[in-house]
Amino acid sequence: MRNDLDRDLERSLEEPRPAHSRLDAAHLHRHDGRILRQEAALSARDEQAQAVFTVIYRVLAVLAAAGIILLLLWSVTDLPAFGGERNPADNEVARRYLEDGVREGGALNLVANIILDYRAFDTLGESNVLFTAACAVLLLLRRQRRADLPHAPEAIEADPPADPVLRAGAALLSPAILMLGLYLILTGHLGPGGGFSGGAVLSGALILYRCAFGGGRAGQLLTYRVWRGATFAALAFYAVSKAYSFFTGANGLPSVFSPGTPGSLFSAGLIPPLNIAVGLVVCCIMYGFFALFRKGEM
Repeated sequence: MRNDLDRDLERSLEEPRPAHSRLDAAHLHRHDGRILRQEAALSARDEQAQAVFTVIYRVLAVLAAAGIILLLLWSVTDLPAFGGERNPADNEVARRYLEDGVREGGALNLVANIILDYRAFDTLGESNVLFTAACAVLLLLRRQRRADLPHAPEAIEADPPADPVLRAGAALLSPAILMLGLYLILTGHLGPGGGFSGGAVLSGALILYRCAFGGGRAGQLLTYRVWRGATFAALAFYAVSKAYSFFTGANGLPSVFSPGTPGSLFSAGLIPPLNIAVGLVVCCIMYGFFALFRKGEM
């Protein structure tokens, strides 16, 4: 259709114009009307093609969703009955965790054995969900960088002065809370604690420090570059280390990370380093959410 319009325009330009001005005006009027009709037909054809594409897209989307639903339902029908006596989840798995968890994982905390050894792949997915949520919040709420601000950023970034009592309390409590969070992370394989709870405690200490002393001093402790690097490094270490464990375990190969002696600080193989990685991710994500929702900037 576009080529037809171009040919008609070239033909009209090459045609000799009538000598009389009235005939020339009539000729141009007929030519303009023909071009307008052709453009209207082309626009209608485009709208029709768009409508057909929309219908096809919706039909294919519904068919794809229905196929996935049917596949999941078919998979569910092949599962053992819920609560059945011969259900592996009710006997073999639980018994394996309770009887062999300490020997195979090396951690006295059976929860740490489960989430960081037996079900480590699920924990990696949970950590990536947290990181993805943080990325979405960054895209939605993070302000422009300081260099892009048209006016002084200090007026935007400055926090109101905190109460002296809050400052004094935060100065005393923040280090103690940080030590508690580190203790929960480093001894998570020996007793209650671990990366999730320890990371939440660490973020609480950073949030208290920021509320008391403002974003300027807190930003010196945990900048955006440090936050991004720590989160990425923790997730990368988790993925690489567990990929190594999955590869050696699936192929029956010996691992260089021995469970060690259960009960000692340096035991449980990769579980303590993985607790540190999970704690970093949880701490950075929770503090990042607070900083973004409070001031729009980290």
